[in-house]
Amino acid sequence: MPPIRNRLATPLLARRDFLAGAGALFASTLIGRRAEAFEDADALFASACRRPDGSYGCAVFAEDGRIVSEVALPDRGHDVAFDPLSYRAVAFARRPRTFAVVFDPKTGETVKTLTSAEGRHFFGHGFFSPDGRLMYATENDYDAARGLIGVYDVKRDFARIGEFDTHGMDTHEALLMPDGETIVVANGGIETHPDYGRQKLNLATMEPSLVLIDRKSGDLLAKHRLEKSLHQLSIRHLAIDADRKVWFGCQYEGPSADAPQLLGFATPEAGLSLIEMPRGDLARLSNYVGSVAASADGTRIAISSPVGGEVMILDATKKSLIESHPVRDGCGLAADGAGFLATSGHGLVTHLAKQAADRQADREWDNHILAL
Repeated sequence: MPPIRNRLATPLLARRDFLAGAGALFASTLIGRRAEAFEDADALFASACRRPDGSYGCAVFAEDGRIVSEVALPDRGHDVAFDPLSYRAVAFARRPRTFAVVFDPKTGETVKTLTSAEGRHFFGHGFFSPDGRLMYATENDYDAARGLIGVYDVKRDFARIGEFDTHGMDTHEALLMPDGETIVVANGGIETHPDYGRQKLNLATMEPSLVLIDRKSGDLLAKHRLEKSLHQLSIRHLAIDADRKVWFGCQYEGPSADAPQLLGFATPEAGLSLIEMPRGDLARLSNYVGSVAASADGTRIAISSPVGGEVMILDATKKSLIESHPVRDGCGLAADGAGFLATSGHGLVTHLAKQAADRQADREWDNHILAL
C-alpha cells in the first residue's frame, strides 16, 4: 500500500458525556486495556487505518493512542462521520471503492454495510444532518464525470433517497455550515473513472470549485472558482473557523516548479482568496495539503502535508503562520482541547500544543481523524 496520507473542528465528546449517552453497560462490556483506555480518555477520536495483520479497519482511540474499539473494513477507508444523537458512525471507502460501513463506535460492531448506487462510488467523506435523520455522502457519477451528494435516510436503514448535483466533478470533502442548512463542497475538478483506477484523466482541463448548496432542496446557492491560471489547483479539504470563513486546502496537479499557494478561505462577500505564505514555508508542503482542521475555538487553522512531512498552524484572523511541526507522513488532524491532535501513516499520535509524549500505535493511520 502506498504511504497513508481533516477536518472541521467538532466539539470533543468527553468521556463522562459518552458514558451518559451510551450507558454504563457499555463500559462493563469492555475488557483489558480497552476498558482502561476508555476510562482514562478525556476525548475520543476515530480514523480509518491499516492493522498489524495487513487488513483494514476503523479504530476509535483515546488521545494517547490506545484503541477503545475497532470495526473491520473490506478495504482501505478514508474518513469517518459521526451522529452524536444515535451514537452511530460511518467509515467511508477511499475512492474509487463502493462501500461505507455503519458501526457502533462504542463496541466496534458493524450495524450495516452500504453499497453505493449503480454507476456511483464514494469519494470518502460525509456528514449527518443536525437532527441525525439524514446522512450525506460525497459521490461520483463516473460515466457522466459529475460530482454528487448522496442523501441517505437513517431511519429507513440508511436507504438512499436521493442525490444533489454539486455542479462540478471530483466532489471530495463536504461539510455542513454552522447554519445547519447549507452544504459547502470542495470540487477537486479531476475526472476519474473506476475502469482506470485512480488515474487522473483531465489534468489539462481541470476546473476546481467551491460550491454552496441548500441541503434540503439541493439548490445551488453559490459557486466560486480560482482564476484560470490556477485551474490545476485542486480544492480538496475544508474547515470552518469562528468567523464562519470556509478554509480550503489544495493539491497542485501542475509542474512542481510552479509552487502555487495551497491554502485559502472563502466568504460570501469576497469569494475565494489564497493565503500568501512565505516561499520557504510553502516549499515544505511540496504542493500538497492533505487535511485541514480548525481549532476547537475556531481561531486557528491546521494543515498537513504527508508528502512534505509537515504540519502547520495558522492564525485564522491574521492569516499568518504561527508554528510548524515536522511529522513524517503526517496527515490526520483534529481539534484537541487547546491544540490539535495529529496522526501519521507510521502510527504516530502526537499533540501539537500539549506537553504530552508522542504515542506510537500499532496501526497505520489513514488520512483523516474525526473528533467524536
